[in-house]
Amino acid sequence: MTAIQEERTTEDLKALAEQAGRDLEDASALEILQWAVDTFGKRFCVTSSMEDAVVAHLASRARPGVDVVFLDTGYHFEETIGTRDAVEAVMDVNVITLTPRQTVAEQDAQYGPKLHDRDPDLCCKLRKVEPLERGLKGYVAWATGLRRDESPTRANTPVVGWDEKRQKVKISPIARWTQDDVDAYVTEHGVLTNPLLMDGYASVGCAPCTRRVLEGEDARAGRWAGRAKTECGLHG
Repeated sequence: MTAIQEERTTEDLKALAEQAGRDLEDASALEILQWAVDTFGKRFCVTSSMEDAVVAHLASRARPGVDVVFLDTGYHFEETIGTRDAVEAVMDVNVITLTPRQTVAEQDAQYGPKLHDRDPDLCCKLRKVEPLERGLKGYVAWATGLRRDESPTRANTPVVGWDEKRQKVKISPIARWTQDDVDAYVTEHGVLTNPLLMDGYASVGCAPCTRRVLEGEDARAGRWAGRAKTECGLHG
């Protein structure tokens, strides 16, 4: 296959995504990513929260030097920044770090301190959603590490789907994986993971809004604990 051409319309891309979602439902994660690389070429990227580098590693096998986009919100744990730096140093990927328009101090000056406690949706919009939308402008398709088993809100995640909000093809190559599948891949390939995963955190986001999970809780329970909020807005 050749990389997708510029003249493809939005409707063409949407139809392509929906057809691929059906055709690739039973494909391996590597096959799904190979399809993405073959179809979109350099207009495809991987996004990573640096919770682990599984999807980045998979994508680097499909295309060495693949772009891996990371959102540095200014609120990350030191371990998350360290994981990003390690991924950049040892993996065959091109890490691209996106930052919000305002520093934390500038945001505090405009909105008041600890906006994440008072209006977490606005904080996520300013520090995650808006920077990602800017960062993805040059791409037609993006890959995520979403898995169906992570939470009820992700149970219907397609392996390839249409991101209506951004008008892009959204690829979730490990959507069908379980945590056991992730752990097995990490062990087999020696993939970097965030040290916090060994310290009671099942999902790693910004430090002010992330806690360790309790026994029996789903992987996302440690995010915005005590609130109805379950997603930052990147995927919902």
